[in-house]
Amino acid sequence: MMCFTYAKKVIFAVSMNISVTEENYLKAIFSATYQSENRVGNQLIAESLAINPASVTEMLRKLDEKKLIEYNRTNGAKLTKDGWMAAVKVIRKHRLWETFLVDHLNFTWDEVHEVAEQLEHIQSDKLLDELATFLGNPGFDPHGDPIPDKKGKMPVIKSRLLSETAIGKKVKVVKVGDNTASFLKYLDKQGIALADHITVKEVQDFDKSLLVELKGKKEVYLSAEAAKKIMVE
Repeated sequence: MMCFTYAKKVIFAVSMNISVTEENYLKAIFSATYQSENRVGNQLIAESLAINPASVTEMLRKLDEKKLIEYNRTNGAKLTKDGWMAAVKVIRKHRLWETFLVDHLNFTWDEVHEVAEQLEHIQSDKLLDELATFLGNPGFDPHGDPIPDKKGKMPVIKSRLLSETAIGKKVKVVKVGDNTASFLKYLDKQGIALADHITVKEVQDFDKSLLVELKGKKEVYLSAEAAKKIMVE
């Protein structure tokens, strides 16, 4: 796993002149290649950033020249050591800010992503360190995503999809695989949150939707698509 590759080096001591746009590209490449050595193509990067694929090539060449990625049009892009370091720092800031907004400013988990997208580009290392200390150096954000520590190491929880849970099995929600506001509001409507205990009661043969019992109380139906976006242990 790449998140442990440079764990012995304090990666955030490195200072690089990287623009907001470049940080967004690095983060997109990180997300597409996390836990693998695969490269990512222009089309997937464009979809992740909601931009025209034709505009991606020039930026990837620029990042390659700065030695933040290795890129060619045939095989796509992958992060170099410095690019990985920069991407993880942005992700650390994003997830810490999401945690701060939910825990201390009364934001709901479906409201924080866009605000954190803006705050993640603040360049003050002191602010980042003080924010982490103030929050108690949390390991996970409000969506269950791991927060990298100062060395870039991420905590790991063994989890599986709710859709793969056996009937009668009681599990705990530890992560959501979709951070869009619409999905998070859907979970709120169903009464599902992180750390909630769920028991699978039935799986419908027709569409693989699930009847689940929440916190030992009410029962609700979840679509197969929703069950594939809820991670449990």
